Amino acid sequence: MAKIAGFSTIARTFGIPNYRNYTLGNFASQLGMWVQRIAVGWLTWELTKDPKWLGIIAFADFFPNVIMAPLAGALADRLDRLKAIRIYVSLSGIISGVIAFLTITDLITIYSLLGLVLINGIVMSFNYPVRLSLIYSLVGRDALTSAVGVNALAFNIARITGPAVAGLMIKFFGIGVAVSFTVVADFVFVASLYFVHLIGTGKKTEHRPAREIPAEIMEGFRYARNHPGIGPLLFILAFTSIFGRPFIDLFPGFADDIFGRGSDGLAWLTSALGVGALFGSIMMAQRQGVEGLTRLLIAAILIISIAVLGFTATDIFWVALLCTVVAGFAVTAIGVSEQTLLQSSVDSAMRGRVLSLYTLIARGCPSFGALLMGYLASYGGLQLPVAGGALLCIGLWAWARARQKRLAGALEVSAEKD
Repeated sequence: MAKIAGFSTIARTFGIPNYRNYTLGNFASQLGMWVQRIAVGWLTWELTKDPKWLGIIAFADFFPNVIMAPLAGALADRLDRLKAIRIYVSLSGIISGVIAFLTITDLITIYSLLGLVLINGIVMSFNYPVRLSLIYSLVGRDALTSAVGVNALAFNIARITGPAVAGLMIKFFGIGVAVSFTVVADFVFVASLYFVHLIGTGKKTEHRPAREIPAEIMEGFRYARNHPGIGPLLFILAFTSIFGRPFIDLFPGFADDIFGRGSDGLAWLTSALGVGALFGSIMMAQRQGVEGLTRLLIAAILIISIAVLGFTATDIFWVALLCTVVAGFAVTAIGVSEQTLLQSSVDSAMRGRVLSLYTLIARGCPSFGALLMGYLASYGGLQLPVAGGALLCIGLWAWARARQKRLAGALEVSAEKD
């Protein structure tokens, strides 16, 4: 039964050696990712002063998941996941090194930045399904909700501290040094993975013919479509990713044009989002079991919708910060609930493929949303399109609320195939 059990649950989960070693390395990588995200966003704005380019860069980062994630999911159900993550993160670190070099030498252009972000997006589209599917193999089902919550907690601590670190580095040393920090952080994560050993069915070393991969990909799509809970859950994720989440990618424009705060305002907004997400991840990390997660997920959709409406309705910076904190809380509650419900209810043989659909949507759909919102904002201002997306999400909440009992019955169960 799901309940808030207190910080003892977090301590027990973090006390699992495999999970602790993974999480410490993953935190370093996440911190580096947030430093780079702020640096690349601000570099884009400095090079163009155009919200369209903010959307285009976000699109280049996230869109490869739409193309690559199904293949990545099929490979995740075949490969040694630890070796795969080491390779993917190492490649990403090398790409970050190239961005840093071009920036430090003043050779960077918006087009070279676009190309490098796109290549990194392709690499990371293979990384994310493997990284997500690894968690179950570190802790098992009993600690899954808490482990996903602790993972989100580490992510959101990085979300808070990363922008602050990025802001200081950019101010005193420049954008290139900030991106260089990401290179070091990625290789710290790679090193930590040599101290992790998987349990259960986490380590995939099957050698099936490559010609079977297309059929396996389609099998994953059919499984998700036909599952009475997973299909609707992925639809909810796609809708909120397109119409609710993209205001985050437009933070540089809001910070500069709406609030007149420049790079400091961007760091404040991103950190405020992280503060809310931190509270959300602490709450989720203390939960035991999966019961009640469907109800929490649906409530969080309404919360983020109202918070984003408030964000777009004001030009008072501290009010926007409060709305951003609430939105950050809801974003984390939605993400942890969705991922936990998916991991709990999916057949283990389909885990990599279903989680690849999760990453396809969670990273790919915001790219469409950011591109759409960025183009609309370039013609009608930043606030109106973001507010329209929030209103659509209220409609989604009403749709999901009417189906809450049915969804809970399909999702808050175990596939019991491990």
